[in-house]
Amino acid sequence: MGAVDLDSLDDHAFRMEVRKFVEANYPEELRFSSVRLGWRETSMWHDKLYERGWAAPGWPKEYGGLGLSPYRQVIIQEEFARFGVSRAPDPGINMLGPLLIRYGTEEQKKEFLPRTLSGEIVWAQGYSEPGSGSDLASLRTEAVPDGEDFVVNGQKIWTTFAHEADWIFMLVRTSKEGKPQQGISFLLVDKSTPGIEVRPIINLTMHHEFNEVFFDDVRVPRKNMVGELNKGWTIAKSLLGFERLTLGSPLMATDPLFRLRALAEARGVFDDPAFADKYTRLRMDVEDLAATYARFMEVVRAGGELGPDASILKLWVSEVYQAITDLLLEVAGEDSAAAQDTVVGNSSMHVANIFFTARPRTIAGGTSEVQRNVIAKYVLGLPG
Repeated sequence: MGAVDLDSLDDHAFRMEVRKFVEANYPEELRFSSVRLGWRETSMWHDKLYERGWAAPGWPKEYGGLGLSPYRQVIIQEEFARFGVSRAPDPGINMLGPLLIRYGTEEQKKEFLPRTLSGEIVWAQGYSEPGSGSDLASLRTEAVPDGEDFVVNGQKIWTTFAHEADWIFMLVRTSKEGKPQQGISFLLVDKSTPGIEVRPIINLTMHHEFNEVFFDDVRVPRKNMVGELNKGWTIAKSLLGFERLTLGSPLMATDPLFRLRALAEARGVFDDPAFADKYTRLRMDVEDLAATYARFMEVVRAGGELGPDASILKLWVSEVYQAITDLLLEVAGEDSAAAQDTVVGNSSMHVANIFFTARPRTIAGGTSEVQRNVIAKYVLGLPG
């Protein structure tokens, strides 16, 4: 297949090229999965992206990426969402890769970037701990220097697909002096190292996505520290602007809104004025969100940096997403308690799983309370 020069395309043509590729190559049976798929199910899709040269849209071209602007990276995410592409376990591509390119040694770049790009190494993100989620700076997993190694002891939790990962990149405490943020370092840990135990967490959909990871005297070579000692907090924050934009996409809400409309039409509930009013309010909320999102997109398109006001996107979309699934549950009635798909016209949906998936959205990626605090303090200027 002849590769198209993406740089030669305008934004609309670029979007159409992405859309055409996804429609032709992403398997029909994997679209709009009711649970997040793991590496075993999505590795073949990663292979297709890698063969096309699209595995790392944001990486510079010299490291095998496409070198795309944040605006065009968001276009790709939007087109993936259009076809129900299940997000693969990709922190190695979206988080670690850019961090290594910016902060890593040449040895680290040579060792990890090509194998991460090809899918030879699958990564998990070791940030959250029991008692240290939104307040991540309070983390307690400790790394103590011992010769040429660090000795790591502690626990991580909600570690997505750690059971499938080969390596974990993680934040550890290397100093207890000064402010909590000043004593954190960033380590790369081979999951096959003795002393690491992964225990599954089964979620409400009975799906194994999250894990607890325990570290008992795990020896990690000092050469696997990224950046400077006690400077890991700065590294961890470096991608937050783009994360706010991707987590705040209105597409998170448009898919369940579409499903709600399909179910409501199939059951004739639009004849009920009370339901029609609720649905219209939600649809207007999503439309308003999309308009606000477009304003932030224009900032990114023009090469600008997103400020703390972008927190409104993640706050808004996660809460309207939950409101939509609440109403979906109401329309489904007794079918919402079914442990299998509900037939809707020529398709089907698992109503309970859609509802359950919406529940953690106001927590993951920064709780609604944290987003409100950011807006209050840094946008409205209210006392912290």
